[in-house]
Amino acid sequence: MKGEKMKGKIIVLLSALALMGCHYTNPDNGPIRLNQVGFAPNQEKTATITLSDEQLTVSDVFILNENGDTIWTGVTAETCSNPVSGKPCQLVDFSVLTEPGEYTLCAIHPSWSSPASAPFIITNRPYRELTRAALRAFYHQRASMATEEPYAEGYARPAGHPDDHVLVHASAATAERPEGTVISSPGGWYDAGDYNKYIVNSGYTMGVWLMAYEMNKEYFDTLKLNIPESGQAMPDMLAEAMYNLRWMMTMQDLDGGVYHKLTTPNFEKFIRPDQCKQQRYVVLKTTAAALDFAATMALSARVYAPFDAQFSEQATQAAMRAFEWALAHPEVYYDQPKMNEEFQPAITTGAYDDFDVRDEFFWAAAELFLLTHEELYAAVAVDHMPADYIPAVWGNVAELAYLDMLVHFEQPQPASMEEDKGVNLLLAHLQPYLDEADTISVFRSPYGNRESDFFWGCNSEGCCWRGVECLYAYRLTRDEKYLINAERCLNYVLGQNATGFCYVTGFGTHPTKDPHHRLSYSHSKGTLPGFLAGGPNPARQDAATDGVKYPKNVPADESYLDYQPSYASNEVTINWNVTLFALSAGIDALCENE
Repeated sequence: MKGEKMKGKIIVLLSALALMGCHYTNPDNGPIRLNQVGFAPNQEKTATITLSDEQLTVSDVFILNENGDTIWTGVTAETCSNPVSGKPCQLVDFSVLTEPGEYTLCAIHPSWSSPASAPFIITNRPYRELTRAALRAFYHQRASMATEEPYAEGYARPAGHPDDHVLVHASAATAERPEGTVISSPGGWYDAGDYNKYIVNSGYTMGVWLMAYEMNKEYFDTLKLNIPESGQAMPDMLAEAMYNLRWMMTMQDLDGGVYHKLTTPNFEKFIRPDQCKQQRYVVLKTTAAALDFAATMALSARVYAPFDAQFSEQATQAAMRAFEWALAHPEVYYDQPKMNEEFQPAITTGAYDDFDVRDEFFWAAAELFLLTHEELYAAVAVDHMPADYIPAVWGNVAELAYLDMLVHFEQPQPASMEEDKGVNLLLAHLQPYLDEADTISVFRSPYGNRESDFFWGCNSEGCCWRGVECLYAYRLTRDEKYLINAERCLNYVLGQNATGFCYVTGFGTHPTKDPHHRLSYSHSKGTLPGFLAGGPNPARQDAATDGVKYPKNVPADESYLDYQPSYASNEVTINWNVTLFALSAGIDALCENE
């Protein structure tokens, strides 16, 4: 009790300081930027040394083994300029080092009082524990249940949000379920740093999740997560996903439509789930929610068929009903401000609004066609095939359809969807990024990115997902350049970036420690491990938040604060974490097969 009182006093004091104009600044993570989690023996290994304008060259670089012996001496490339910030950098390539072990990369500069250093490891399975932690993050996100030992692994917490007394919001009312009807919708994952649950984002997350499983079944089949369902008839990662899929099923209305989200009217404070008291609602059925739901259920029906035939059949029927509803209601969009003008209580939580659902029709129809081979779905897929190839995000899911069809070309395909055409679209989309990244190999660009690569959630939607795309391209072509660039994407989020942070909580020598995450902030033990922070975001939508103050003239690739109030750069979400483990598992599985 005394500790809780003291914690309360500290929070009050910090809040007062924030209001007085004090603000957080990131620590100095040193000049050497490299992958802080580990390298596979045959993986490309590079580091970036950041310099000030006055420090134009490093005079020497060398590597020490765990005994302190110098086992490698090299040279940096000539100084290059970071195209985002203009800051000078040098790169070191030590790929010739392949022996597993613990090492330290050191660099000497005449103006430094001592050598700069950064530890790293080489191991045969560098990303297995990272993958496990990124997957276990979803266990920590479970709603409606306590996380208990031994499964919590030191992060147990009480249950919150039983969601057995959820009200139908006025916007979602029907004759069968009028406003105020009580429904039960337990389970699922908290979406992000908040405690609400959103169908659109869950659908995208499940799509990436289940496609990642199909890409690396043998790897995931043997990955033990230590969750309550471990040891049952299906792999742990599918059992964890089932916890969310069963919640999604509760969000389907009697007519086949799907509620957009389950939410409180306003975001909860930074308190534990069991301390939350706001009433929760299911809100407005939308076309996007129905189609993302239909795609997810069709995909899960196929993936889970060998493990749970009854669930597979339920998912098939749910997908078909949701798709039929969407065909009958093709333009029901989630417009939160407009909705709040008509219905009460007003809802102010995440909108996940989307006013173009052609991509959702394409994805849902493609998944239902792959499941059933019925021409109805093929025709809808062809009619909604997009003209442009756009990277997959929660609001544009067409690429998920392309990728899933490409890896299932042994099955019948919709007319006009040719394998070569699909592969060429993917490779053409990736080529500009490969051109940019390839400059690393000739030491012209320190991180392989450009200013347009930085936005809300860029660590996932710009970096990890690009790495996943490269893994698909590698599978389809077996061209090593795609695997190398997938590894570079992972290197970036694990420390070889302009801030020097490993953007995954609990990993690396300079990890993200204070994410915008209610579960971490309210836990007595602090930050939960395995979560990917959003990353540098020059739009800085949080700049007006108390205590959030970015340094003046900070470049786009450094526009990041490891500070809980900085939701625009430091939040965590399920859709970002799924791309992290899809990338790390895909690379780690290939490392195992070498």
